[in-house]
Amino acid sequence: MAASTSRPWISLHNHREILAFAEKNPTFGCRKCDLCCDGPITKCFGRLQGIRAVALSPENGLSKSRRGSPENYNLVCSETENHVDGRNSLGKEQELFVRWLRDTWPYFIAHRCSTFIVLISAEIVESPHLDAILKDISLLHGLGVRFVLVPGTHVQIDKLLMERGKEARYVGQYRITDSDSLEAAMQAAGKIYNIMQAKLSPGPSIFNIRRHGENSRWHDVGVRVSGGNFLAAKKRGVVNGIDFGATGEVKKIDVTHIRERLDRDGIVILSNLGYSSSGEVLNCNTYEVATACALAIGAEKLICIVDGPILDENGRLIRFLTLQDADLLIRERAKQSEIAANYVKAVDDGATYSGCNSSPDSNGNSPPQYAMHSSKQYNITFQNGVGFDNGNGLWSGEQGFAIGGEERLSRLNGYLSELAAAAFVCRGGVQRVHLLDGTIGGVLLLELFQRDGMGTMVASDLYEGARPAKVTDLPGIKQIMQPLIERGTLVQRTDEELLKELDSFIIVEREGQIIACAALFPFFNEKCGEVAAIAVSPECRGQGQGDKLLDYIEKKALCLQLEKLFLLTTRTADWFVRRGFSECSIESIPEARRGKINLSRGSKYYIKKLQPDMSGITVNRVLN
Repeated sequence: MAASTSRPWISLHNHREILAFAEKNPTFGCRKCDLCCDGPITKCFGRLQGIRAVALSPENGLSKSRRGSPENYNLVCSETENHVDGRNSLGKEQELFVRWLRDTWPYFIAHRCSTFIVLISAEIVESPHLDAILKDISLLHGLGVRFVLVPGTHVQIDKLLMERGKEARYVGQYRITDSDSLEAAMQAAGKIYNIMQAKLSPGPSIFNIRRHGENSRWHDVGVRVSGGNFLAAKKRGVVNGIDFGATGEVKKIDVTHIRERLDRDGIVILSNLGYSSSGEVLNCNTYEVATACALAIGAEKLICIVDGPILDENGRLIRFLTLQDADLLIRERAKQSEIAANYVKAVDDGATYSGCNSSPDSNGNSPPQYAMHSSKQYNITFQNGVGFDNGNGLWSGEQGFAIGGEERLSRLNGYLSELAAAAFVCRGGVQRVHLLDGTIGGVLLLELFQRDGMGTMVASDLYEGARPAKVTDLPGIKQIMQPLIERGTLVQRTDEELLKELDSFIIVEREGQIIACAALFPFFNEKCGEVAAIAVSPECRGQGQGDKLLDYIEKKALCLQLEKLFLLTTRTADWFVRRGFSECSIESIPEARRGKINLSRGSKYYIKKLQPDMSGITVNRVLN
């Protein structure tokens, strides 16, 4: 094995070529060799440092070496990333790749070991877009994401029934599953499982990575796919005089065995076919299965891949909705939509349900409570449909909620169904639900590895409890700031100063107690703002409250049309550097602020340029 060094060695053959080139171009490579001699580079036969990014081409007299290509091969790569003739050593595509990889690094860490339930609608399963989606799922699985896939089947079932001269029948959101429908359901589910298993099995291409050496793992099956009797169901039975036949409702999700498969590095495909205690096969609603699974397993995300985007009435993509906003939108449509009315009934009937704040996530942590607030108005037209049945107590067991029937098939209410599903699941403890247009190539990667995403996100916990400070908050603000003041991290403020600055403070409240605070002081002439007084109560540290406040402040600054944030700190520089701030001089601070700085503290100055935000996430609702 070749020894690793900070600067690469080159062969004598290439060295001679470089020397010949340097003799013809005496002004090239003017740096001296710091290893073997103190003379010009042309006198050195040792380790070269002086020449950077020499293109191997007939024009400069250098031939192609055994590794690399004439277009982009760098003979010598110094640690200082010097330039030759003002040109960067990397090509534009290489620079973009490196930048992209570094930018996505935080997402690799954030998503690794997370559990995502992915519902792939029957329309997408039947389309040519399925292959690309499964390829991206395989890629993400290789990065450590744990997947449970729930494929839709109703399109395939209806197609099989039509081919056999039979008619599909629905009542409400459920299919009436007679013997013909059950046979079609079993055939569709089996075929879809086998297709998905086959598409996932190959794994990535190994051709381009062979240069890194042989590894027996490359020749293993790409992804281990698991199925099984994970779904216990019971017959829906006779409802309002209508016999639903072999239609089932979710009774229990076998979380233990699903987690066992995930722990063994497999992807689980959860079929909509359930099994009763009497040994019968029951045809369950795919959305009910997926949502019940997300709630039961404590998934970090439920991702619904559908056949179109969620747009507002002006045709613009709705990128983000809080749980409160989504709930309000659904309630506004309760009179015109049976789907919305069923959602409201299910939610209101379960208002005392403790599962909203007690279902643990995959790390054993309990999510916070979510209170419903009045919200900013949106004018939105949706493109799908949902239905709920409260007969079995949606809030009391593991049952999810069903989406389907004639209302969904007719698209009378657009994608209201997926929105209602998202709000319902968020209420149960799943923090994020993503509604993605599966007809867009790479939509899953674009949603998960970009700040602004590519679909619609409904979030239950974003800025939960955050609001502008009030006069009655002063004792709580002083209480959480005092320990940091005593340690010299924060500056002492009098009651008069706090009262004067109160409009600039944001607090996070939980169960009536202030657990964090921060302040943003804008300087409108300079289009920048000062971040100050970030404090989190000791019992809540390490839970991301500081990040929530800083993110809130950045969104508020953008709403105020500020372009930069700056801060003064003595002991917390590392925390801010990790969050995109860089050290600056006092000259970067607005002049009006400079005159008030206590130089005896020896504070360091940090600044961050704010990036335009297209995520749709704003703090206007809270600020207003």
